[in-house]
Order: sequence, then C-alpha cells, then structure tokens
Amino acid sequence: MTRFIISNVTAVKRDEVIEDSRIVVEDGIVVEIGPSLGNLGETFDGRGAFCIPGIVDTHSDGLEPEPRPRPGAQLPLGFSLRSFESKVRAAGITTLFHGIGFENDGNRTVDGANAFVDLIYGYSNESALIDNRVLYRLDARDAAGFDALVARIDADRLIEPNPLVSFEDHTPGQGQYKDRSSFEQYVMGTRKIDLETARAQVDALIAERDALIHQRAIALSWLTEKAAAGHIRLIAHDPTTPEDIEEALSWNAAIAEFPTTVAAARAAKDSGLRTVCGAPNVLRGRSHNGNVSASELISLGLCDGLSSDYLPFAMIGALGILVRNGICSIPDAVRLVTSGPAETVGLSDRGFLEVGARADLTICHLNCENPAVIGTFRASTASIPSLALQDS
Repeated sequence: MTRFIISNVTAVKRDEVIEDSRIVVEDGIVVEIGPSLGNLGETFDGRGAFCIPGIVDTHSDGLEPEPRPRPGAQLPLGFSLRSFESKVRAAGITTLFHGIGFENDGNRTVDGANAFVDLIYGYSNESALIDNRVLYRLDARDAAGFDALVARIDADRLIEPNPLVSFEDHTPGQGQYKDRSSFEQYVMGTRKIDLETARAQVDALIAERDALIHQRAIALSWLTEKAAAGHIRLIAHDPTTPEDIEEALSWNAAIAEFPTTVAAARAAKDSGLRTVCGAPNVLRGRSHNGNVSASELISLGLCDGLSSDYLPFAMIGALGILVRNGICSIPDAVRLVTSGPAETVGLSDRGFLEVGARADLTICHLNCENPAVIGTFRASTASIPSLALQDS
C-alpha cells in the first residue's frame, strides 16, 4: 500500500472550507480528511495554503503551438507534450483536454492532428504528469478534416468510447465574430496590415467559406446521429442567440461552450445544456472580442465551469479573482474549475475533495493579488501520488 499525508492545509470541500486540515491518501484515493496532527515525518506541510481538487480543464489550445515556439524552430512532438504538461501542472491542472483541430487552414493540418492524437494516446500514463485527453475540434466546412475526424474517432473507440467533439464554424459574421469588425481588428493585429486590406481579406474568406456551406450539413448529419446514440459528447461552440441553442439541441449537443451573450447562456441553461466559459475572460474582466463577460454569466448562475482556452494559468487566476471580487464563495469558485468541468465531460471520479475521491489535489494560495500554486498531486494508474512542488 502507498500512503501519503498532506497536513496544515485549508481544505476546500463541496460546501465548506476547513482550516488546519490533514488529508490522508492511500493508493491514489483520499481515505481521510481531518484535523492536522502535526508533522509526523511522512507529511507534506501545506503551510496553511488551500487544498483544492486538481483542476479539470476541458478545452486547452496550448499544445498545438508548443512544437513551434518561433518560426523555423521546430521541436520534437514528444518533448513538446512534456514541456506543455509541465506548464499545465505548474498551474494546478491535473486533467486536461487538448484541443486538436481537424482541418487544413494554413496553420493546422489533418496529418498534424493525427500526429498529436497518436502522441497523446501513446503516452505512458504512469510517466505522464497529468491526465492527458483529447478534445476533437471540427471545422464545420472542412471536408478533409471531417473525413479524418470520423476515421480517427472510429479507430480510437476502444481508447475513448465517448469522445468530446466540438463543432465549430469560425466564419466571420457568426459565433464569437458575430460582429465581423472584431475579426477585422484581429486580422489587422496578427497580420500587421491596415483596415482596408483586412476588410478585403475578410471578404475573401467569407466568400471562400460560403462556397463550402454544403459541408456543414454533411458534418452535422453525422454528428447528430452519433450524439443521439451516445457515441460522442457534442459541444456547440460560441452560441450567440437562443435560436443557436435551439439548433444545438436539434444536434443533440450536450454542452454550450463560450456563449457570447446572456440570452444564449440563459437559453442553454434553461434547456439543460452544460455551459462553459473562458477563464481568460474572467481574468481580463471582459471578452477579447467584445462579447459577454464571463464574470457576469457566473454572477447570474449561467456558467457551469471554466476552461483555460489559450492560457492554462488563467484557471487558478480566475479562481482568485472570483473570490477576491466577491463574485463567488470559495467553494463555489473552486467548483467552477474542478467538479463543474468534470461533470460537464462525464468524469465522476474527480473534481471534489472527499473521502473516496481520486487523489488529484492542488495546494495553492488564493487570498492574494496573484494566486500561486505550490504543490500538485496526481493519482496515476499505478496509484502512486505524483508530486510537483514549488517553493512558496
């Protein structure tokens, strides 16, 4: 039996916060939560910091750019995964869904997507620093991406019987770029061009994608069938209106990710869809595209969980802001980055701190201007807690 003890921490349970706690882990499972008994030699001293469940991140785009930190500087994929998961773990995340885009868009390729998924599924779980999983992202109008995703999901059925799939249409004029001017500003900034040139490029992109509208219907037919059969867990990405939510329901979608308006988030909540908001939105205090504030949706009870999107450390950062600004109690804020996301993607063995739970744990400071992670524990399949410790 493998036994490990964490003492002198403030334990954050589902509905309460318990100071000066002691948490006992045996074979990767929490077996005791009680008062600290002092340092008995086999104890990790949390020095009064908070102990929360390991953070669950249902959407991260960080792995795809990791192998290319600079133009022309290509790194091995295996090294890139280890590098990225080290950053993720330092942010207190113990379960993460890597967003892998199945499309050919000039940056992403279908071959690249398959290489990433091969890497993630081929990774030894005993040596992994976190629980690495896949979020299959499908561009609505990419035929090659759709064919590859269908083949990939069928091939991986024994590994992931109910994969998480995001159906996304980033054509300007809808979704997160409902106001196409925000996309024009994005193009100006990333491509270093003037507004007139950006508008011309956006016009060309819209025309190109309008010519592929038929592919959207083909993809939706397959996704709807598979979602109805329970063979995939389908995400509706960037819903903007209640009508978008009605359409997502007709696809048998289970999740509304990054709703861009209060109306869309409320319609999703009322219809029983799980709602996911972006942690960077909370951290910045607003959407970078001028859409609804995630903090506003949280205050209205319209958000079931956060995801890091493009910034892993935003999860712990958002948690600190929600607590500091009085938007949530500590247990409610912690729920948004732990049990909330876990429930959204159907993981029932993690996301909460109680006896019998998986011993994925994060030790952190929350009651300060910039939250800090000082220790991360992950229960591997070998049932040996794996520790990443930083000096507080």
